[in-house]
Amino acid sequence: MGSKWDIEKFTGSNDFGLWKVKMQAVLIQQKCEKSLKDEGALPVTMSQAEKTEMVDKARSAIVLCLGDKVLRDVAKEPTAASMWSKLESLYMTKSLAHRQFLKQQLYSFKMVESKTVTEQLTEFNKILDDLENIEVKLEDEDKAILLLCALPRSFESLKDTMLYGKEGTVTLEEVQAALRTKELTKSKDLRADENSEVISVSRGNGGGRGTRGSSKNGNKEKYKCFKCHKFGHFKRDCPEDNENSVQVVSEEYEDAGALVVSCWRMKKVRFLTLVLMPCRAVIVWRDVEHSTSAWRGGGKNTQG
Repeated sequence: MGSKWDIEKFTGSNDFGLWKVKMQAVLIQQKCEKSLKDEGALPVTMSQAEKTEMVDKARSAIVLCLGDKVLRDVAKEPTAASMWSKLESLYMTKSLAHRQFLKQQLYSFKMVESKTVTEQLTEFNKILDDLENIEVKLEDEDKAILLLCALPRSFESLKDTMLYGKEGTVTLEEVQAALRTKELTKSKDLRADENSEVISVSRGNGGGRGTRGSSKNGNKEKYKCFKCHKFGHFKRDCPEDNENSVQVVSEEYEDAGALVVSCWRMKKVRFLTLVLMPCRAVIVWRDVEHSTSAWRGGGKNTQG
């Protein structure tokens, strides 16, 4: 069997009905699907050697598509037809217990919010296929209504529309198409919300017009001070010009007056005039040359 026709091996735990359909397609490609019937059903125009070759070819194809555990159960079957029949009796039983079990699965099937619609539709269709494989027939409208009754609360509007807003009978294909469309719409809306959140975060972190200013302030290591000729700061922030922090000499001032601020190693003494007004405060700085001593004063009695 060519590798282009390889299929997943049936291990006993995966879907036998789906594997059976794929296996039949492989045998058709190999032109030996007729060997699944008894040898007496093969065309009379074929010679015995041709019949034997077809049967052996089909049997070998089935063997290569079975897992080890399943193969042990059917390995003694001499022909493809007998091996096929044994597989159906083991994994597609028509017993009363199996039929009731599948019906119970169908009638108790409920969709949940934690799984995608596609995954749950696959589960629902598998139950229907298993029932059909054991010759349990259901009307298409009954299948559609069972699926609508299995929907979670978030699909109540869709359920009402399909049941009461449509003339004529509702079909399973229409219900499944509507569910897939709704899931696709929800996924698109979710992606749009995520993209909008990413854009908002980007703007909050300095995107847009503020990018140039932010990058300029964040890369001071590239700039050189014109005072000390060192990198990493600007002239206004030069540490040699501001060796000591400014100290407040007096904080006791009245409604309007002057607050004296001095720096011991600076030649300038800076006067801060605080003017209080009914709705606002106006701050005025005055620089005065001084040698070493600090000016002190406060309130209205402060002199320049």
